[in-house]
Amino acid sequence: MLAELLGLALEAGRRAGALLRDGRPDDLAVARTKSSPIDVVTEMDIAAEKLITGFLAEHRPEDGFLGEEGAASPGTSGVRWVIDPLDGTVNYLYGLPTWAVSIAAERDGETLVGVVEAPMRNETYRAVLGGGAYADTAVGERRLAVRPAPPMDQALISTGFAYVQTRRAHQADVAQRMIPVLRDIRRGGSAAIDLCDVAAGRLDGYYERGLNPWDLAAGDLIAREAGALTGGRPGERPSGELTIAAPPGVFKPLQQLLDELGAWHD
Repeated sequence: MLAELLGLALEAGRRAGALLRDGRPDDLAVARTKSSPIDVVTEMDIAAEKLITGFLAEHRPEDGFLGEEGAASPGTSGVRWVIDPLDGTVNYLYGLPTWAVSIAAERDGETLVGVVEAPMRNETYRAVLGGGAYADTAVGERRLAVRPAPPMDQALISTGFAYVQTRRAHQADVAQRMIPVLRDIRRGGSAAIDLCDVAAGRLDGYYERGLNPWDLAAGDLIAREAGALTGGRPGERPSGELTIAAPPGVFKPLQQLLDELGAWHD
């Protein structure tokens, strides 16, 4: 079953990625907003989710869905697809390349398969629970592994900011206080790609408050299968309250620092 789920996720991601890459209109506009006027949805987000759910339902009609743009059904098979059809919508709206399609399959709350399709990088990240994490690139397949953990003052850490102004202000304050103790901070604009970049050794860690299940389901599995630890506050799983991913030697110091700075509240 895992091979079937992975194959379907890869094909759905490929099709949605091609639609988003090749079908982006020059006059792309905001279709609606969500949590705030700057938290946007485009017509392409909606079209990509319809493509993904339609394809998966055709092949596995008894599965459930949870999608960012409204797909929600419990299903009867025990398998649920968690879908972000376009992670990094603001980047996509502005023509920036850092965006991705994120598709995960879970059963009983455990993610079994994760795929992140990044068309503008020409990269597909994938993982199966217990089977390692891989990237398919223009030059072939490579197994993913996190970087050896550096001291915190040499760590490159990525984060993201919410679209609600009060939360953004607090997140900016936390980042400001973190910068002097790190090598630097990055803000890419796609949680799914940030998690994959931890897996690929391009980042030493990542944290963010305010993620939804569709933002992190696939990327979290890919990061863990590449050797990262993931979690939230001490003793907690990744959640909307706080998500952290990093190699073992960075994870606990980063988690402790974020807890001391109150990164998990507004």
